[in-house]
Amino acid sequence: MIREAFIDILNSFLKERSFVKHQIDSYNYFVTRKVQKIVDEIETIKPDIPEVGSLKIKLRDVKFLSPRVVESDGIEREVLPFECRLRNLTYASPLYIGCDLWINDIKNEKEYVHFGDIPVMVKSVLCPLSKMSENELIANFEDPNDLGGYFIINGTERVMIVVEEISENKVIVDKADVGAIEEIARIHSEKDGYIQRHLLERRKDGTITITFANVVRLPLVVLLKALGLEDDKDIILTISLDEEVQEKFYLNLIESEVTDSKEAKNYLIKHLKITKSPEKYEKIEKLLDKYLLPHIGQDKSFRMEKAVFLCKAAEKLIKFHLGKTEKDDLDHYSNKRLRLAGDLLEILFRTIMLGKWGLITRINFNYVRSTKRGRLPPLKTVVEANVFTNQMISTMAIGAWPGNRSGVTQRLDRMSYFKSISHMRNIMSPLTSSQEHFEARELHPTHFGRICASETPEGANIGLRKYLALMSEVTFDLSKEEIDKIIENLPKYEKV
Repeated sequence: MIREAFIDILNSFLKERSFVKHQIDSYNYFVTRKVQKIVDEIETIKPDIPEVGSLKIKLRDVKFLSPRVVESDGIEREVLPFECRLRNLTYASPLYIGCDLWINDIKNEKEYVHFGDIPVMVKSVLCPLSKMSENELIANFEDPNDLGGYFIINGTERVMIVVEEISENKVIVDKADVGAIEEIARIHSEKDGYIQRHLLERRKDGTITITFANVVRLPLVVLLKALGLEDDKDIILTISLDEEVQEKFYLNLIESEVTDSKEAKNYLIKHLKITKSPEKYEKIEKLLDKYLLPHIGQDKSFRMEKAVFLCKAAEKLIKFHLGKTEKDDLDHYSNKRLRLAGDLLEILFRTIMLGKWGLITRINFNYVRSTKRGRLPPLKTVVEANVFTNQMISTMAIGAWPGNRSGVTQRLDRMSYFKSISHMRNIMSPLTSSQEHFEARELHPTHFGRICASETPEGANIGLRKYLALMSEVTFDLSKEEIDKIIENLPKYEKV
């Protein structure tokens, strides 16, 4: 009776949600929202060409075409997954971005430019199979029971593994393993797919330092004063109203070598060894705004908010030292987040577009090089679409992702139907299997209903490789801007 009831519940659940819905929805969100968001952030490309004058390329809307292939004779036509498997092709859609070319504030050119091809997830919003009936799928040599949720790269079916990471934008305190350091606080500040790691360390003598970006063990008081929190009394009161916590922090103020924001910035310049740089103050300003706690904001107006956040992180660290709060359980699932296909593709897309030698840098270089030869090239010739496509496909074929992640994409296991579904619900831990990690491998009470309690491989990966539970769902994170927009649109009620 119980078994029959469970099967009925499961059937009802699967009528609305497939086993790979989390991956397909994440990919759909990436192609329909996140790509446009990244393009809006770039907004304008400004090549430095004095010979021409003021030259700007304004990026507008994004457009995806249906999956297609270019034949050896140059003819472009639509393609379906079956043909890609058979001919060792990549199942991908061309990405076109609307571009306006402005020269000396006069619009010269307006067209959609091909920026490259993005691999298409089978049964996603870009895949024609998602709109086909059972008979149409059979007519196109597809299994109607195939759930999709994977990619076809060079004819090989590849699945993108869900990556488990520590929750972003939270202060997580723990005991330290290093001799002179007693306690640490980690902050993984995430903004638009990029994570900036921060580490606060409390030494045995009570001093607290912070490490982030290229700053190593800077006294916390120096950073607070550089951010504009200059008065010692304000720092103490911002950290805590608890007298015991205040007393433990006093030593940091006594040992501080700076009194105001200017002295703090000069200390930072010496600490970073950039005293001879003509743009040393600009570099410090950029460090404070762009790389320090980017999730709070990335301009000057957010500095005081960052100072308050760091003060509260210091308070939590001191309270942990005093035994007034417990250490954070890193294995508790409230302190974990899952990166799905869309999140991982967003990181890759940003890297290819905005990286050190990314597509935007190449566009600037190509314009400068061409104008030196006495000609202004058309837009479509300066955008190296093949570079974008090759980087995207090679990364997905190898599985080596930006951020030193490896094994992100794997060959889909087709040993059996159930094995394929299981593979697409796999969760990969960033911890190395060669080390012990006893606590991370153990079953945690918060796994119940979320992570399968029995399915994990034997051997070195036991407990580190997990699988989603049968009826678990993965929700999507919303950015601060999206949450603010929702709150603004809520109906406003008058007080009675």
